Amino acid sequence: MMTSPATPSTLIADVQTVAIKAYSDERGRFMETFRREWFPSINWDKIQCNRSESKQGVLRGLHYHFWQIDYWYVISGTIRVGMVDLRPASPTYMATQTIEIGEQNNVGVFIPVGVAHGFVALTDTVLTYLVNNYYSGEDERGVAWNDPTINLNWGIDNPIVSERDQRNRLLKDIPADELPG
Repeated sequence: MMTSPATPSTLIADVQTVAIKAYSDERGRFMETFRREWFPSINWDKIQCNRSESKQGVLRGLHYHFWQIDYWYVISGTIRVGMVDLRPASPTYMATQTIEIGEQNNVGVFIPVGVAHGFVALTDTVLTYLVNNYYSGEDERGVAWNDPTINLNWGIDNPIVSERDQRNRLLKDIPADELPG
């Protein structure tokens, strides 16, 4: 059995990064970007893989889930991931973290249930992400990307944000029963 290459975040409990090794020669590169065994405590029976393409300046999020985790890997480009722990029972409740991933930082990011997450595309970007449950609109919720209580440093003043994400409420305006328990 292989030892997991996942490294726990020092800022948000249960968030992990995985350094991806690239093997290059004159033909190109090979990388193993995901293995179930890297995250042995997660049930991956209902795995779904998604691809997101974003133009530079696009900001997606902040989204959170009640029963789905995410594992992100950037195929091309660079993103700044923003996260906030919305789990009241977590030792890192309301802690935030940003991390740049992509061509200059070749890592995967594991995002647990209850951690709101989003990203801003610093370049034109292709992101793949695995989830451990099939998509359900009932499971996806949102909080305003620019919520002053959360105060994430996105490093961008006027991002391109979807109409749906523009409607995300401030944390103080979301009823407790609509937040992670």
